[in-house]
Amino acid sequence: MTKRNDPIRAALLASSALAIASSAFAAEVTPERLLNADREPHNWLMNHRTYDGQRFSPLARITRDNVRNLKLAYAVPLGGATGNEWLEATPLVEDGFLYMTDAWGVLYKIDVRSGDVGRIVWRMEPKQERPQTNRGAALWGNFVITSANWPARIIATDKETGKVVWEANMTTDQPELRITAAPLAVRDKIIVGASGGDNGVRDYVAALDAATGELLWRKFTIPAPGEPGSETWKGNTNAWRTGGAAVWVTGTYDPATNQTFWGTGNPVPMFDPFYRPGDNLYTNSVISWDPETGRMNWFFQFTPGDMWDYDEVGTHILIDGEIAGQPRKLITHSARNGFLYTMERANGAIALAKPYTEANWTKGIDQKTGKPIDYDPARDIQTYAGVGNFSSVEPPKRVCPSLLGGNNYWPSSFSARTKLLYIPAISNCSTITIDREKHNPQRGWNGGQAQTSERWESDLIAADPTTGELKTSVHLPYSNFSGALTTAGGLVFLALLDGTVAAYDDTTLAELWKINVGSGFSAPPMTFEVNGRQYVAIASGPSRVARQRLANTPELKEMRHATVLYVFGL
Repeated sequence: MTKRNDPIRAALLASSALAIASSAFAAEVTPERLLNADREPHNWLMNHRTYDGQRFSPLARITRDNVRNLKLAYAVPLGGATGNEWLEATPLVEDGFLYMTDAWGVLYKIDVRSGDVGRIVWRMEPKQERPQTNRGAALWGNFVITSANWPARIIATDKETGKVVWEANMTTDQPELRITAAPLAVRDKIIVGASGGDNGVRDYVAALDAATGELLWRKFTIPAPGEPGSETWKGNTNAWRTGGAAVWVTGTYDPATNQTFWGTGNPVPMFDPFYRPGDNLYTNSVISWDPETGRMNWFFQFTPGDMWDYDEVGTHILIDGEIAGQPRKLITHSARNGFLYTMERANGAIALAKPYTEANWTKGIDQKTGKPIDYDPARDIQTYAGVGNFSSVEPPKRVCPSLLGGNNYWPSSFSARTKLLYIPAISNCSTITIDREKHNPQRGWNGGQAQTSERWESDLIAADPTTGELKTSVHLPYSNFSGALTTAGGLVFLALLDGTVAAYDDTTLAELWKINVGSGFSAPPMTFEVNGRQYVAIASGPSRVARQRLANTPELKEMRHATVLYVFGL
C-alpha cells in the first residue's frame, strides 16, 4: 500500500475531482462526520447509524406520550413485480435525501424533504443477473457505496448524479461468493465482508480504497493449511476450501483503538461435523481486525464444531459500562446460540455469558472462558448436551434455540437512555437431521435438514448487558426478522412477519402503537428528522428465509408481499 502524507485529505480530494459538479451541491460525508454522527441526530449516515452499532437515535420528538398519533406520512414502492423480491436494507438519510437498495442491487435516491411524499431522484441499476440479499449502503465523500451480486461487486455512485464512479470485482475465483452486508466506511477505506458460505464459499473480510475501489487487503475467515487455525480443520476432505465463515452483517468500529469487529457464520456443510472434524476456526466467531492492515488482533469463537447453523454474524455492539464496580470498554452480543455475551473490547476476554432464551444445546457457559462447559478440546466431534446430530439413522432431537436463533441478522439495539439491550429473538426450537449426501453444490452443502411443527413466533427481551439480567420481555405472535430500534423518546420500534409495525415503552415493554400494512418485514426500522419533524422509516418485503416460516402460521400461509418503503410521522 502506498503511503500518503495525508491519506484522508488526499482521498477526499480525489473523490471531489471525480465529481466536481456533485461537490458544489452537497456536503461531503467526511470521516470526521462519520466519527461524530451524534452531532447530526437528524441524519442516519451509516448502516447502524453510529460506529458502535447501538442503533439508538437521540431523536425525541416522537415520545411515549404522543406515539399513539403516529400515522403513515407516505410510501414509496421499490423494486419490480417478479414476486421473488424482498428488502433487508436499512435506509440512509442525509439532509433530506434517503438512499436505499433493493434485492437487485438497485440504489435509489429519494427526496424526502417535503414530509408528505417521497420522490425518487435517480436509480443506479448495476445490471445484476438475479435477486440477492442486499442490506444497504455506505456514504463517503460524494459517493454512495453499495454491493451488487451475480457477480459480486462493490460500486461507488455519485450521490448527486447517480452515475457510477468506480466498480470493484470481489468474486476471487468463487462464482457463488456474494457481498450482502452494507459496506462500512472507515477513514479512507471501505470495509466489506463476503458471504455465500452456505453455497460452499471460503469467505473473507476486505478493505478497498474509498476513492478508487482499489483492493488494499483481503483476509480469509477460513485459514489455509499452515496458517494459524488450520489445525482445527481436520480429516481428509479439504473442507476448509468450502468452509463458509460468511460475513453478511455490517461490522462495528472503535475509533479509540482502531479496531473493526465483524461476526462470522457457520462452518459448511452446516449440519454435519463429521465432514469437517475439529473446532473449525474462524467460524461462529467475532474477529477484531486492524482496518489499516487487515491484521487480526483477536478472535472469540462462540460454538466450536457447530452442528446447528449457529452463525454469529449479528451485530457486536460497543458499550461503556461497569463490571464489578469498574468502568469497562465492552462489546455485547446477543448470540444466535441463545446466550448474551459481554466481553472486553481490547482482547475479547469474557465478562459474562448468560442465556436470554431457551438454550438446551449445552449445559451452560464457563464464565471465565466463554466456552460451553461441556466443550472438550480433545474431541474432534463435540457432543455438548447430547442433542447434536451423530447418526443419520437416529431419531431427530429437539434443539433450542432453532437454527434461526435466538437473535440472528436482525439487529438488537442498545438504548443510551435505559442502558439496556433490546433483543428480538425467535422463540422456536427445531429438530435437525443429518444427511451425509448433501456435501456438494448440487445437493446444497447443508449436510442435513431442520424442521419444526411449531408456529414461528418471537420475543422482545430487555436485558442488562453488564449483568446478564433479563429485566422484562414480551411475547409476540409472529416472527421478528426485522430487528429493533431504540430512541431517546423512550421507545422501541420493531416489525413482524405479519405486516405489523409497532412501538413499545422502553421500560415496561408495553405496546403503545401499532399498524399493519399487510406485507411482512425483514428490514430494520430507522428514524430521521427533516424540517423539525421526526419520522420512522422501514421497508417491507420479507426475505425468502422469512417467507418459508409462513407454512406453520395458517393465517399467513396465503399472504402476499410488497416491496415498499413506509415512512411514518406525527
